[in-house]
Amino acid sequence: MESILRAAGALVGTELSGAVDLGGSARSTVLRCETAGGGSVIVKAFGHEPESLRCFTAEAAGLSLGMAGPEVLGVDPEVPLLVMADLGNAPTLADVLLGDDPAAAEKGLLAWARGLGALAAASVPRRADLARLWSRYDRGMPSWEDDPWTAENANALPELLDGAAIASPAGLEEELARIGTAGGEEYPAFTPGDTCPDNSLITPGGLRLIDFEAACYQSVFLTAAYCRMPFSSCWCVFTLPPGTAARIEGAYRAEVVGAYPALADDEVWQAGMRQATAVWTVDATVRLLPRVVEDGPLHPTRRPTPTRRQVLRHRWEAAAGLEEFPAFARTMRLLLREVAGAWEVAALPGYPAFGNRGE
Repeated sequence: MESILRAAGALVGTELSGAVDLGGSARSTVLRCETAGGGSVIVKAFGHEPESLRCFTAEAAGLSLGMAGPEVLGVDPEVPLLVMADLGNAPTLADVLLGDDPAAAEKGLLAWARGLGALAAASVPRRADLARLWSRYDRGMPSWEDDPWTAENANALPELLDGAAIASPAGLEEELARIGTAGGEEYPAFTPGDTCPDNSLITPGGLRLIDFEAACYQSVFLTAAYCRMPFSSCWCVFTLPPGTAARIEGAYRAEVVGAYPALADDEVWQAGMRQATAVWTVDATVRLLPRVVEDGPLHPTRRPTPTRRQVLRHRWEAAAGLEEFPAFARTMRLLLREVAGAWEVAALPGYPAFGNRGE
């Protein structure tokens, strides 16, 4: 802790003290620190494991674009660490969704969707800037854009099905090959990489995002799917009142159409959204299915949160209607019958802010 404070203080030219641990992760330590002048800053220090170094580079490069996140006050690639402006204690989108004010929750969701869409649209001409910044802070790890995670997930699914004693339907391999191509080349835009509710601050000045550890350019559909599913890869997953998901998806789409006019075409939009839904359903299945032998909460400490089985069943139910991928949809129905059919868990409830009225 002391070495982090000394390095961060030297970086910004002031003594830092009174560090408060804000949680961080296995890859990073996040501290709120007092400055000698009576203000405060956020210090984020990373480990030296390969994945930690990649996250450092993504955070430093992504935040240095100066879009939607806190201002970068200094970067030390050797420690490595960043010093950022302190955005204060604004509520997160998770706070309002898990609260008791439906109007605040609806307003927060719309602000989140519009903010993400505006960020995506404004970022379209700045891809070369991110590549340049990545090179500046590179610690020897490939960028997230060079990580074929969608293809790797798609390739991993058949083996998981075998382990669950489910025979892959005819045509699944071909469909998974299509699903696995959904990356950053179809309508690419910038994303911090983890736009989950707890990383989305609802401030008086609008949406501000934190956690840029997976910052990259990817298809806008992969971000838009967070509106429809909702929150494709997050722990704060419940159901929304009728029509709410469509409204927030529409708010996001209205912003990105300005950068990509072709997305105003419903056929183009819906096809992209269906593929993105399949991508994130494969991702959830690959991540969570091996861990459902003993069910448990999706987040180790935050409450309320659904269980892994609740989320998987919810994802499979939604993907079972993807007619564009009939073999994949059949696979989802098989998982619902042969795997989830034995689970004695309640259906995924609605968000507490809406009185648990989901759809």
